[in-house]
Order: sequence, then structure tokens, then C-alpha cells
Amino acid sequence: MDTRPPLPPFTRETAIQKIRLAEDAWNSRDPARVVLAYSPDTRWRNRAEFPRGREQAQAFLERKWARELEYRLIKELWAFDGNRIAVRFAYEWRDDAGNWYRSHGNENWQFDEHGLMTHRHASINDQPIKAEDRKFHWPQGRRPDDHPGLSDLGL
Repeated sequence: MDTRPPLPPFTRETAIQKIRLAEDAWNSRDPARVVLAYSPDTRWRNRAEFPRGREQAQAFLERKWARELEYRLIKELWAFDGNRIAVRFAYEWRDDAGNWYRSHGNENWQFDEHGLMTHRHASINDQPIKAEDRKFHWPQGRRPDDHPGLSDLGL
């Protein structure tokens, strides 16, 4: 089985590293790439959807990014212990009618000994915003290292 370092048990440093790797992957908006960080039997709760396994997770992500256009995400460590990490996040996106949103949420992650995520529980709220109120302006893809994080942005 492949491993996805950093591996549990996590330290503060390795939890932050794991979070940034996840953020970078999700900002790629490449479902086939993203699901490789999850165990083959991964279990998710994302709003009212409950994908099971990589195939369902990939289909979920394909639907997500087909409707959440110009998606940009920032994740931040909340807490960690052993093989678990709690994350808070925000992402901005627009729908096909040009309406902008900032989605805020929390995720609880659990990893196996290979560093693959076995459980992802997400709670998310969508906030309509005006285009001029957006805070995430980097080019599509990886957030630049010098771009402020959530706390720095007051989120």
C-alpha cells in the first residue's frame, strides 16, 4: 500500500503540513488527484451527502467543482491528536449565474497508519457575498505561500 506522509501520530508541525497538502490538492480541483489521499474505503459526511470509497468521493468532487466555479480554499489547523486532525476552512466560489459565496466550515479527519484519510466529516455553511467582498484573489490553483491565512484575514 502507498503511504502519504506525513504519517500519524501527528505533531503540530506535521498536522499543519498535512493540512497544507490537502488544501493544495483541493485547490487543484482535480478529483482523480484528490482522492488518492483517501483510503480506498474512505467514509465521508459532507452536508447531506455520504460518499463511501474513492469512486463515490471522486464522483462527489466532480459534481462539486462543476457547480462551484472559481473555487479557492484556505484551511487552518484547529486541533490534532494521534491520528486525528480538526480543521477549519473557508472557500470562495461563484455559481453559473455569477453569484459569489464564501463557504465556512469545519472538518474532522481520521487517518490510517499509511497516512490515508479514512474518515472525513465536514460541516459547511454558505454565505452569499458581493464580488467586491471577496478575499481570495490568487490565480486558480495553489494558494501562494505569502497569501494570508484565515486568521490573518479575520475569518
